[in-house]
Amino acid sequence: MCEKRLVPRTRREFLWTLGGGLGGIALSRMLGAQEPGLHRPAKAKRVIQFFMNGGASQMDTFDYKPALKERHGQKFDPGVRVEATTSTPGAILGSPYEWKRHGQSGRWVSSVLPHMATCVDDMAFLMAQSSRTNVHGPGVYLQTTGFVLPGFPCLGAWVSYGLGRLSDNLPTFVVIPDSRGLPYNSKGSFSSGFLPVAHQGTILQPAAPVPIADLFPPPGAKHVTSGSEAEGLALLNRLNRAHQEEHPGDTRLDSRIASYELAAKMQLAAPDVLDLKGESAETRKLYGLDRKETQDFGRNCLTARRLLEKGVRFVQLWSGTAGATGNWDNHGDIKKELTFIAGMVDQPIAGLLKDLKQRGMLEDTLVIWTTEFGRMPFSQGSVGRDHNGGTFVTWLAGGGVKAGAAHGESDEWSWKAAKDVTTTYDLHATILHLLGVDHERLTFRHNGIERRLTDVHGHVIPQILA
Repeated sequence: MCEKRLVPRTRREFLWTLGGGLGGIALSRMLGAQEPGLHRPAKAKRVIQFFMNGGASQMDTFDYKPALKERHGQKFDPGVRVEATTSTPGAILGSPYEWKRHGQSGRWVSSVLPHMATCVDDMAFLMAQSSRTNVHGPGVYLQTTGFVLPGFPCLGAWVSYGLGRLSDNLPTFVVIPDSRGLPYNSKGSFSSGFLPVAHQGTILQPAAPVPIADLFPPPGAKHVTSGSEAEGLALLNRLNRAHQEEHPGDTRLDSRIASYELAAKMQLAAPDVLDLKGESAETRKLYGLDRKETQDFGRNCLTARRLLEKGVRFVQLWSGTAGATGNWDNHGDIKKELTFIAGMVDQPIAGLLKDLKQRGMLEDTLVIWTTEFGRMPFSQGSVGRDHNGGTFVTWLAGGGVKAGAAHGESDEWSWKAAKDVTTTYDLHATILHLLGVDHERLTFRHNGIERRLTDVHGHVIPQILA
């Protein structure tokens, strides 16, 4: 049987493990614990994760490399064999953007992200992230689940599983995909894997005519009334409970029952969260809702803030869909393609950071901006860039993060991570640490193995902790 393993090291944790479930939650509160499952005081209690689908170009956004512009057009010759994923390596390609230092921290940011540049003093940068792969599917899985293969729980599912709900009326883990479509791996990147299905991401599409699928009866189903729906759900609940008694320990059935119960509550709570009419004109402008190019992603970001306010613990927002166009996978023309996709998200992301800060929510909200890998310092074709697992950039902000910090360096071309290299496992370990969870002690027994988000790797990164 699969079961949760938070290895008890204290009397309180032993009692929590012994009690389990709702009884364990009640017991932990009686004993003064902050949250069920916490191993240390939490700096953050909720998370927003931005995922730039496709491989955001680090040397055109946050990793300033003047050597690329100085040697633009020259042969790229680092002294070892050079290979590219989908192309023949071209000449050195300098960034087409202007660069400036910003904030008291003096962080370099390119002109493609002018709004995020105003927030650098609230961010902590991992400047030498490295991936085990330079292929999209495995790369996205690695950065979201800690494994390059499908079938493993994602970060949001682990957080839901380890820490539980903050609200009874909304899901713990909500996914907001790009309004134009799903990312690489489709729904696999926000799966609960072998964890109970109740911990998978609930997909919400604020810009769609039906933001949450199947939450309400279709418009044509006039025979479905509130009364008949209530009677049907009551009958379904009795049948499920009877089946549950005959099959104890079936987490799929438990999750199905919980999903029906949550859906009924969401019918009341979700419309209020999605209704932006009460937001001021100033707030709507802050998120870019007044501009066509930022309207959709701005709505997603503003909805994410409202979800956090209502008790959702983990919100994951995606920018970019599957495929080699319209996302961060800039093979053809770095200036044209990156300018387009960055222009959609730059103002909304900065707006969300500023909004959280002025509302006092940034203090206990962890914000993460990441991607699956970076791009190459040489050209693909004439002005594109190929995949590069050697180095890329991630930044964090908010609860427990050392504002204005930077850790790690890439080499002079931003080809390989060179100093203080960090991995997916380190990032995940640090995120869990900020949420009060020891990544080595949050485990789940599956097929005879004590599985964890960080597999057998990972170290907390103290250099970016406040």
